[in-house]
Amino acid sequence: MIYPKRILLTIVLSTTLLRSMADEGMWLPLLLGEQVYGDMVKKGLKLTKEQLYSINKASLKDAIIIFGRGCTGEIVSNDGLIFTNHHCGYDAIASSSSIEHNYLRDGFYAKSRQEEIPARGLTADFLLKIEDVTKEVEDSLKGLAGDERATRQQSVLTSINNRFTDVQKSITGRISPLFKGNQFLVFVYQRYSDIRLVGTPPESIGKFGGDTDNWEWPRHTGDFSIFRIYAGKNGEPSEYSTDDVPLKPKYFLPVSIKGLKDGDYAMIYGYPGSTNRYETSFGVKQKIDVDNPTLVKLRDIRLKYMFEEMKKDPAVKLQLASSYASIANYWKFFDGESKQLIKYGIYDQKKAQEAAFQQWAEAHTGYDHLFKDWAKAYEDWRPYSRHRVYMNEGILGSPLIAFAASLQELEYTLVKPGYGDLKKALQAAGEARKNFVKQENKPSDQHILAAITQSYYTDIDKSQQPIGFYEAIRSSYGPLQEDATYQKYAAAVFAGTFLFDDARWNAFVNRPEANLLQEDPAYKHAAAFLRNWQGKYLSFYQQFNSRNNELGRLYLKGIIEKDPKKVRYPDATFTMRVSYGNVKSYSPRDAVHYDYVTTLSGVLEKYVPGDYEFDLPPGLVEHAKKKDFGQYVDKQRNDLVVGFITTNDITGGNSGSPVLNANGELIGLAFDGNYEALSHKIAFDAQYNRTICVDIRYVLWCIDKLGGAPNIINELKLVRPVASVR
Repeated sequence: MIYPKRILLTIVLSTTLLRSMADEGMWLPLLLGEQVYGDMVKKGLKLTKEQLYSINKASLKDAIIIFGRGCTGEIVSNDGLIFTNHHCGYDAIASSSSIEHNYLRDGFYAKSRQEEIPARGLTADFLLKIEDVTKEVEDSLKGLAGDERATRQQSVLTSINNRFTDVQKSITGRISPLFKGNQFLVFVYQRYSDIRLVGTPPESIGKFGGDTDNWEWPRHTGDFSIFRIYAGKNGEPSEYSTDDVPLKPKYFLPVSIKGLKDGDYAMIYGYPGSTNRYETSFGVKQKIDVDNPTLVKLRDIRLKYMFEEMKKDPAVKLQLASSYASIANYWKFFDGESKQLIKYGIYDQKKAQEAAFQQWAEAHTGYDHLFKDWAKAYEDWRPYSRHRVYMNEGILGSPLIAFAASLQELEYTLVKPGYGDLKKALQAAGEARKNFVKQENKPSDQHILAAITQSYYTDIDKSQQPIGFYEAIRSSYGPLQEDATYQKYAAAVFAGTFLFDDARWNAFVNRPEANLLQEDPAYKHAAAFLRNWQGKYLSFYQQFNSRNNELGRLYLKGIIEKDPKKVRYPDATFTMRVSYGNVKSYSPRDAVHYDYVTTLSGVLEKYVPGDYEFDLPPGLVEHAKKKDFGQYVDKQRNDLVVGFITTNDITGGNSGSPVLNANGELIGLAFDGNYEALSHKIAFDAQYNRTICVDIRYVLWCIDKLGGAPNIINELKLVRPVASVR
């Protein structure tokens, strides 16, 4: 229960308020409310609320899954077939590939169930139900604030989660604190672990345009992959077994090849990862001045040296592909985010909102000093904030140093009697080492280590650097202003560490002694930075984080109390949401207009034979020139539509989400946002925001015409255009 003047953020909040901006909002399907649902109907929706979300009957929500650890997927057949993005399946595709069977390069389509490839480690989570537990949590937190409240809250949430969890049935309860800890919903999931790769286009289709086109429109990327969920013969979750059978889902999506036009209704279901739409001006300034530029600089270093090695050798490209793609994606995002935050004056907008709140707060006890306290929290933290980014994105950006750092727990076990089980610690370290060595590319990592070590010396305040570390480098390798010094140092670390040497590692495991680990040059490097950060500066971040969270909770509570009739959807928390809007063209700049679709003709216009980003498989070029589009042709253009854009509100985590028409039929897969609206995590732009989607007709054409897999097409429930009557 919240105190008397506070507004309870429960179902009442979510169902009675008016929405703020056209197409903005990542709505909880359970709590749409009559007015939001009414707006969806006005835009064209033909489904009932119960068809969107129901616990008792099969509904759209039963076809939407959490795919892996950070994407969305959808069930599209009665045999558990999954569509998702190529970049969501990328790691599984790369892991299934080899030089002899390079599915990443050549593509793959299973022509029978026996050819489907186990994707070890992949999971699919179905949402069973959502329950509001706000009152129970709030009753347990009465009178508490700050660290005391946070500690108690964690205990309460764990207890409730356990109540909703059934390990035997692979059912898990996960509470998501919404509105910065003013509302608490428990989401109950069932996880399936036997997932198999069914199909993928070649990377030249699935990643066409590469980093150049990433976050850009017009886009011509066939960003899709296909998997299948298997279950035990009773339909229950099962680990991989040859006895498992395809899952019979509660619901699967029909697939429309009717096409679309500008202005059509579009709805996206999925699991948006995180937004911070209630961020303050302090946070925006911190991002623009420190966090984003530092992250971009450090990722740029890593990408540069990885790319140099990937260009030289197909085996290295395959080895580093997944890691490179992950790093590159948000390198461009955070660079663009800063530029858009500045361009659209988001800092000034936040300041104006805060000034209005402060005027109201002067007359309301508990809020009058909020911004003074917040300003002090940021002022205290700012001197150390760049250091934290350097630790996460720089020091631990070297795979060797990241692995060495993971051995810190092993060191504690060796030097602290009773700290832990040494045998288990050694076994875990050994397994982690196997994975590390398999994925490690020494030439690129050695360059990364040298460049990051030099950059840290240049950018981080000398008073915050590990005592004696750089002095030791200077005495052994040369002047600290010269590149060659760090190159020599990194070479010595790589040559001297026993983490690559099986014989030396095994000798250590057989006779584990703390000094052997402590004197290893890679571990010494990691430990110097870790101990410096953990011993002196981590507490500053913990204090800031605690203060920031508490002030954020109070601020949002105050915002709601100030204006209780205004609609407020919660920030994305990787929980199921639905957004709605329209297929829509746009004009981002003077004299520039972007159409709402791209076509295969545009793919050929971008085609550069042999290019790293814009090459194409021969089969695609041949079929395109013949205009062999079959039933997937767009008759209006006499071409094949490849991609389209909508006004839907999405963010990371929505990758792979189904784009649905007014009847709930699949028309595409969401996979990206546009560069002009990369401020979307903090501020939604109603004019320029667009979601970039691959058209389902292009997906099916690739499977059918290029992949020669009509067996997959035959599984689907296709919705075709109604034949015209003459």
